[in-house]
Amino acid sequence: MRETQENLSAIIAESALRWDIPEGVSARLLSHSENAVFLLSHGDWKRVLRIHRMNYHSASAIRSELDWMAALTRDKGIETPIALPGTDGQLIQYIAPAAGEKERFVVLFDFISGREPQVEDMEAAFGHLGAMAATMHNHAREWERPAYFERMVWDYENSLGSNPNWGGWEPGFAGSQSDIEVVRQADRLMKEQLAAYGTGPDRFGLIHSDLRSANLLIEDGKTKILDFDDCGIGWFLYDLASALSFQENHERADAIIAAWVAGYRTVAPLPDEELSIVPTLMLLRRLIVMGWAGSHPETELAHHMRESGYTAGTVTLAQRYLQNNS
Repeated sequence: MRETQENLSAIIAESALRWDIPEGVSARLLSHSENAVFLLSHGDWKRVLRIHRMNYHSASAIRSELDWMAALTRDKGIETPIALPGTDGQLIQYIAPAAGEKERFVVLFDFISGREPQVEDMEAAFGHLGAMAATMHNHAREWERPAYFERMVWDYENSLGSNPNWGGWEPGFAGSQSDIEVVRQADRLMKEQLAAYGTGPDRFGLIHSDLRSANLLIEDGKTKILDFDDCGIGWFLYDLASALSFQENHERADAIIAAWVAGYRTVAPLPDEELSIVPTLMLLRRLIVMGWAGSHPETELAHHMRESGYTAGTVTLAQRYLQNNS
């Protein structure tokens, strides 16, 4: 359930005390999907406040996310927003919007500058992103997770199967009966191919899982990574599939994928035979996002997906997937 404006305002006001935020700060809503994210600013002072949705991530899951982000910056030099401790030294503050209300988890991040990559930037950005993904995957294999580590799992069962993190894809589908049957057939084949591919440690581990352009910033030739809220345990090459979100049918998709792969190979090996699973993971990602839209119909992104023909694009992708595997 989305927070009311009254609740958000109360939480922001209390957050100002918890982090000793300057008086007169303005709060501009950046996004409101799983969480409500605000840019706080006062003159040259800028921070980003994230108010977590109730009953989504546990405190341990959030701590695990923040730990990995900090470790990536410390160990590998990957620029991500860093969580800032409150006046009590804690990264996560527990704030109730009113007496008797359930506490929400709230985190304050430093502000990092840059601009979202545009379509014309994609090939160059994806070269950098592929190298960064390989660096993150190497780190994930080596990193000693904290004892309390807890994150979502992005295998088939937890993505689209019996226990989907964001719900099944069919509630978000807005096409004909014949179209839905095409996607159902592709879904069945996808499930089979993922089972055959397996979840060995060489291909399945801790990933960002949402490396789309909205979560990237470019500045001075560097690519920076935002929003680890969906990070979890999944297929490493799902990070490529998620980077192509909403661009799966783009005319330059093959060139963008090639740029990502070339960048990845500058850091870590990626055998050609591994790449055969990419179309399967692209369809998986497409359907996961459709499931998210079906369970979050009130959000701006879900509305945009309905208006921009996301279902039709999904059918096109499913048809191509079936044709290429016939």
